[in-house]
Parts: sequence; structure tokens; C-alpha cells
Amino acid sequence: MNDAAVRADFEAFARDNWSTLMSIGLAVAGSRAEAEDLVQTALTNAFVRWRRIHRDQALAYLRRSILNANVSRWRRHGGAELTVADVPEVEPPRAVHDGIDDRQTLLPLLRALPPRQRAVLVLRYLCDLPDAEIAETLDISSTTVRSQAFRGLATLRTLATLPTSEVTR
Repeated sequence: MNDAAVRADFEAFARDNWSTLMSIGLAVAGSRAEAEDLVQTALTNAFVRWRRIHRDQALAYLRRSILNANVSRWRRHGGAELTVADVPEVEPPRAVHDGIDDRQTLLPLLRALPPRQRAVLVLRYLCDLPDAEIAETLDISSTTVRSQAFRGLATLRTLATLPTSEVTR
């Protein structure tokens, strides 16, 4: 495949999967701006390796890349939650799951979770992946996936009963 064909293939893939990738980025990062940064970082890294990435594994590769970029971003800033000041939130993409009506409630709750629990819940419920594929994506065991999902859901249930001001601290 020549360079033009590789570029066209990559652009078509990115265009076809942008909404899915942004939904993952938004769920793990919490804001549209941070989600776009994560997705663009993942796509930039994938483009460099596009000739070696198998098309049937490309979406899984990018999911993992988005999650890794989020963890790296989180570690670089000492675990502090990053925020972008004075930037209005734009309506997030709703193509993957329109069933989540109140994203303004769900996203702060997800941000309150530790990164691994957040990643497991996003991959399980937003991407609808089976435990085995989540385990492979995150390089953890299926048992760890189940325990992280259990803990994450338990924490979400607890957080859902707290006033919003308690969650966003």
C-alpha cells in the first residue's frame, strides 16, 4: 500500500470511529476538550504505526491508547483532577449510547472513581465489551476486571446518594 492509500485508509477509519473514540475519551477525561486531546493523541500515535496495526484490532488499539494517555496525563499532574477554566462545555457526542440522559450527573461520578475502575466501567458499559476483551485491553486478569467493576459500581451507588457538592470536591 502506498503512502496515499495508507493515509486515506487511516482517515476513513478515524472518521468512521470518531464518535465512539470521543465517547470513550469523554467518559474517562470528563470534559470535551480533554477528551479531544486524548483522542487526538491516540490517533497521532496510531497513524505512525498504521501499516503495522491489524484492522480488526485497530479499535481495541485506540481504546487502549486513549486509556493509557489518560493515565499518563493523570500521573504527570500528580493525580490531581485536571480542569480547563472558563471554557464552556459543548454538548458531548451522543452516537454511542443515547440512553444516558443525564451526562451532567454521570460524568462527575465517573471522574470521582480511580482510573482503573473508571476504565473498566467505560469499557464494559459504554463500549459493551466482554470481560475477556476488557482484560486484554487493560492488560489485567478477568478476575480483576470483575472486582474493579464491582467496586466501581458500589462507589457509584454511594456517590449517587451524596449531594453534588460532595462528589465534585
